[in-house]
Amino acid sequence: MAKKTNSPPPETKKQKYDPNAVYTLDVFIIDAPITEAFAIANPIMSRRIEIQGSNTLQELHKIIFKAFDRSDEHMYEFQLGGSEPGDPKARRYTLKSASGKKAGEVSITTIADLGLSIDEHFAYLFDFGDEWWHQIDVMAISAPNPQGKYPKITQREGASPPQYADMDNEGDE
Repeated sequence: MAKKTNSPPPETKKQKYDPNAVYTLDVFIIDAPITEAFAIANPIMSRRIEIQGSNTLQELHKIIFKAFDRSDEHMYEFQLGGSEPGDPKARRYTLKSASGKKAGEVSITTIADLGLSIDEHFAYLFDFGDEWWHQIDVMAISAPNPQGKYPKITQREGASPPQYADMDNEGDE
């Protein structure tokens, strides 16, 4: 006769995530309108960001914008649950003014609301015309440092690409 084990009952309520937790996120540019020379010189373009669960996706956008030295604002969205960037099955978190089906608005959706876990990744699309695609990897979720100010950039790898590639030189040979 098999031994019966007492396993806990399945969760029926949505898990609550700590809004004070600090999320360590690695943000990679994975597809962008950059020159081939820039891509060769900077094979990895990433930034490590620490952000609290109580920060909104709009605040995450702002720190990514700052981390990659951008100057002109454009439309953007975050995509979660897709198999790849642009997956129509992904949950889209957008600006209030954006059209189409969306899971939420970036100005009111917090990082904690997303229910993220370590090793999970999601997409961030900046500038719907030029399509700057980013992959965001959740590296750690930890208790906040009482002296810490969030969000913040803690690490940079690779140069920040110019927001607009130099189109004048691309036709020269």
